[in-house]
Amino acid sequence: MSRSSHQYRKTKETTIDLALEVDGGGDATARTGIPFFDHMLEQLGKHGGWNLRIDAQGDLEIDTHHTIEDVGIVLGTALKEALGDKAGVRRFGSATVPLDEALVQVALDLSGRPFLVYDVDPRSEWIGTFDPQLAEEFWRAFAFAAGITLHLRSLSGKNGHHVIEASFKGVARSLRDAVQIEGAGVPSTKGSL
Repeated sequence: MSRSSHQYRKTKETTIDLALEVDGGGDATARTGIPFFDHMLEQLGKHGGWNLRIDAQGDLEIDTHHTIEDVGIVLGTALKEALGDKAGVRRFGSATVPLDEALVQVALDLSGRPFLVYDVDPRSEWIGTFDPQLAEEFWRAFAFAAGITLHLRSLSGKNGHHVIEASFKGVARSLRDAVQIEGAGVPSTKGSL
């Protein structure tokens, strides 16, 4: 069974075309018009073991908020669709990921109950054309669209690039573990996630 999804979303603010294969080989490309964000999305695909293609056009002449948040919505929707009823998945995943002086801890649950705890201080005002405050907006949109509980916490770090990148890699590694098939039934006493 292929765990994949293709999503297309068009609003007055953004147009997003996204393809996701959860059991891919980590071949990821992103074109959003925000170079650092593209780099982070490619890290997410690579370290998550996904084949991921994202083409997004947004109203960048206003700012990057709509594009970043909407990509989160569309990627979360794609993951939810690709996982289906989540039969056999490991369900939980966690990782503590270093990047030089930065250390970020991530834990997640494919619970069907969206929630975000975001305690990440990127200690940077801007990374290129990327506003680090919008990383939280991305993760909130992603978690709520995917229906997952997601906790991110920075334990150390002085370089904003390192902190944000460690957080994307941490989520990728946690998701890679959580989506692994290790059984047959849905891993919940309720019978559904």
